[in-house]
Amino acid sequence: MKVNIEKLNAKTPNKRLNALKKVLNAEAEKPVRRDNDANNHIHTIYSFSPYSPTKAAYMAYKAGLTSAGIMDHDSLSGVDEFKQATKMLGLGSTCGVEVRAKFDRGFGKINHPDQANCIYMAAHGIPQQNAKKFNEYLQQFRDRRYERDAKMCELITEKYGKFGLTLDFKKDVYPISQAKNGGSITERHLLYALALKLSKRFGRTNELIDFLQNDLKLKVSDKIKGYLLDQENPHFLYDLLGVLKADTKFFYIDAEDEMPDAEEFIKVAKSFGAIPAYAYLGDVGESPTGDKKAQKFEDDFLPELLDELKKIGILAIAYMPTRNTLEQLKRVQKLCREKGFFEISGEDVNSPRQLFECKALANPEFSHLIESTWALIGHEAISKEKGIEYGMFSDKTIKKTPDLQERIKKFAKIGRDTVK
Repeated sequence: MKVNIEKLNAKTPNKRLNALKKVLNAEAEKPVRRDNDANNHIHTIYSFSPYSPTKAAYMAYKAGLTSAGIMDHDSLSGVDEFKQATKMLGLGSTCGVEVRAKFDRGFGKINHPDQANCIYMAAHGIPQQNAKKFNEYLQQFRDRRYERDAKMCELITEKYGKFGLTLDFKKDVYPISQAKNGGSITERHLLYALALKLSKRFGRTNELIDFLQNDLKLKVSDKIKGYLLDQENPHFLYDLLGVLKADTKFFYIDAEDEMPDAEEFIKVAKSFGAIPAYAYLGDVGESPTGDKKAQKFEDDFLPELLDELKKIGILAIAYMPTRNTLEQLKRVQKLCREKGFFEISGEDVNSPRQLFECKALANPEFSHLIESTWALIGHEAISKEKGIEYGMFSDKTIKKTPDLQERIKKFAKIGRDTVK
């Protein structure tokens, strides 16, 4: 029986989950398992991604992963659907949220490419029973973000209006998001809306390439030209978005009210049983993933930064093995162990050209990150079953098992037992 995989991206969670049942009934052969792999940083349509929570879970399953983690910007609206989908697929699952938070300690630009004195951070391992309340807390920041999004649309129109390109937040951007269902709207939504207008106007033609290069003054590599001229390219809009993403300074407005203070967010995250983490970016030379320009971030002051993060209650450092050099990764690992940080990994997935698997985790130096994933899953499971006072970083647990590595092993076993 032939099934339509795209129905996994249907309009409602119920339709998507019902479609998943049909897909699984139709597929006789299961994918080859990748037991030495994990991904805790998969974005969905509730921030910016081509995947609904159901389809994201299915794509992780098809990639052979045995666990998967949802991680949207400013939103936990996809958590319940993701949990249901991963359960149907027999995957271990973990949920988190990514935010930008105010953090002014004199470092300047830290891990945010466009703004100083703020950090990207995450709350990992959020117990499912607390996701709704946590999401209600986040709504205030989503609302304020929409206001800033509208102002950035005006700046785009101001610059591109002379070419007949305008961007209206309510008409062009809001409808392509999940804002009405509790999703956030990121700068990528604005660029996607702009890509839609360019696609309608030029199609996949040399006129589009000429307009990008000559009128918008954007660089388009030969490789990307090939993508944009390919009439069968299913990722056309995302490839076009990638070109537009090279020039965001003219419309980017510093976030202010839509960001919580880092200390506040950490307290709130812990009150819901989550594990607050800093997202290490690292200086970028030639970006392995191709989505970051060469620039400096936190490497020059990393030890001092980690000390400050420790002071305000950050418990974990999250990093992506395919994004950084081996030298950078070994340094981060060493510092984490010296300073007692829990190490978490996950490959940022928000575009159809990105892989769900992280082949680097097959390397022995990163195998502990798989244990970390299962420990997150165990933390969520026991926090749901017994309460957050039994979580991985609760006072009760630390008193009973003070050694972090021993705790990770203990909770990883609990996590694996959830999918047996």
